[in-house]
Amino acid sequence: MKIDGGFSIDANPTVAGQRAAEQEAAGYDGFWVPETAHDPFLPLALASQTTSTIELGTSIAVAFARNPMTLANTSYDLQLYSKGRFVLGMGSQIKPHITKRFSMEWSKPAARMRDMILAIRAIWESWNEGSRLNYRGQFYTHTLMTPFFDPGPNPFGNPKIFLAGVGQLMTETAGEVADGFFCHGFTTERYLREVTIPALNRGRARANKGPVTDWDSNFEIVGPSFIVTGENDEDMVKASQATRQQIAFYGSTPSYRPVLDLHGWGGLQDRLNVMSKQGQWEEMADLIDEEILNAFAVVGSPEAIGPELQARYGDVIQRLSFYAPYKSDPKRWASVMANLKSGG
Repeated sequence: MKIDGGFSIDANPTVAGQRAAEQEAAGYDGFWVPETAHDPFLPLALASQTTSTIELGTSIAVAFARNPMTLANTSYDLQLYSKGRFVLGMGSQIKPHITKRFSMEWSKPAARMRDMILAIRAIWESWNEGSRLNYRGQFYTHTLMTPFFDPGPNPFGNPKIFLAGVGQLMTETAGEVADGFFCHGFTTERYLREVTIPALNRGRARANKGPVTDWDSNFEIVGPSFIVTGENDEDMVKASQATRQQIAFYGSTPSYRPVLDLHGWGGLQDRLNVMSKQGQWEEMADLIDEEILNAFAVVGSPEAIGPELQARYGDVIQRLSFYAPYKSDPKRWASVMANLKSGG
């Protein structure tokens, strides 16, 4: 199992190279950069120059804020800078952000994402094979590529494309056209096994590909991984409260309700949504009881985290990253990672 690190959402992007180098030295397999207050691609350009083995990717870049040509071009260059270590990780975001924050179009997100990924691959094929660019999809059309704008074959091949999702249509799309899938943090083991994996396999079947549980398929699932841990009772209380608040925040989002419905907790979404509109963010965490917390998070001492993660996900996911929405000592994760890599 690969263990990934990443860049904090509030980190200064100028230190991305240093952080990536530190995580490579610590033994992490991947370094993911999110798209929040800063661009997700530029920090990876810095990281590509301070590292040599760790994979570098976006987790996630907002796909519908861009178009296939810009994504193909930026990804090509980062693959070149990193000498073949870049992963284009994308997600759809939700409609209000796409239409109101980015002023871009929104319609049929799963179908649009499929079209976008196929268009990106068609552009790369044109550059790599020297063939005529003639992509005509449902949402995107790319039919012009002159030598002046053609970078030619990438000596390191095409980057992998990973896709994030929660709903079944987007998950099926990932299985059909992507190389990997990001499970949202708001995912339980039961939802992963009963909903996500079957949806991925339906997409794989449409493309005549083997099931994701066949590890020889080279399809990678990046697993859900809320972690609540600490060295003492005070640490555990702080970690638990911060994680409850994050779970409550996600739970207030209508599009994530199916996860709660599966467990019979659908009514919780209604209450959380009302409270979120009233700005009761701290009070929302009080609705996340021990049963809900333990369904979404692995809770325990640093020594107990690795074995529990292996027990929950070791047979169905290929890589993990630690989702800890609170400040913690990086050394704490080193012991968890060592435990996981040794088989937990």
